[in-house]
Amino acid sequence: MKLLLKLEELAEMLLAVFVFAHLPYAWWVLPAVFLLPDLSMLGYLAGPRVGAICYNLAHHKALAVAVGIGGWVLGQPVLVLAGTVLLFHSAFDRLLGYGFKYATGFKDTHLGGMGVSQASL
Repeated sequence: MKLLLKLEELAEMLLAVFVFAHLPYAWWVLPAVFLLPDLSMLGYLAGPRVGAICYNLAHHKALAVAVGIGGWVLGQPVLVLAGTVLLFHSAFDRLLGYGFKYATGFKDTHLGGMGVSQASL
């Protein structure tokens, strides 16, 4: 099952690259803005609950799709770019095992804990 989920994330990344290829931007733009969604981690400066809300909102694929479709409907390539980057980034994060954050802490995600487990030390 884990392999199936990773293949799904990979497919979403490839879809984002496909959409990006049809946008009027140079190829260097995608890697240049790839980490922008991680600015949402600044919410953790206000505490773990606010941080988790900010992070989860910026990494939610429904937001990525809504922004992308909104940009397409409005004829705004920059919004399509934003949605594409959000989708690509979120799928990449999930492919690596970074999931939605719980309010208990940054390393507590819906995909399990991140980093070295205390039980294994």
